Amino acid sequence: MKFLLAVLLTALLSFFAGLYFPWWSIAIVSFIVAVIMRPTLLAGFLSGFVGIFLLWAILSAWIDIRNQHILSHRIAELFKLGGSSFLLILVTGFIGGIVAGVASLSGSSIRPAAPRL
Repeated sequence: MKFLLAVLLTALLSFFAGLYFPWWSIAIVSFIVAVIMRPTLLAGFLSGFVGIFLLWAILSAWIDIRNQHILSHRIAELFKLGGSSFLLILVTGFIGGIVAGVASLSGSSIRPAAPRL
């Protein structure tokens, strides 16, 4: 339950942060959620990774569907993905997930030093 709450908080807060701040605000949000929720190291990494992976994959798929796969097909050709929109969406989610996972891992690793809220 705590893991699911951390995933949902990370995704929801990152979505709203992304509306007003740069893309790397996902790292700050993931870090803060991990400090507050105090997960174990593995659960911290996975909650940040899964939350942002799903968020970025869903958002990029939504954008991809709205423009009939035109832009993603061209970008996938530039990245040597064989023109596959699906692979581009997975790579996008994976990159965001790694950034958020490492930030969340950092937040969960300082939990013994942080004061209890």
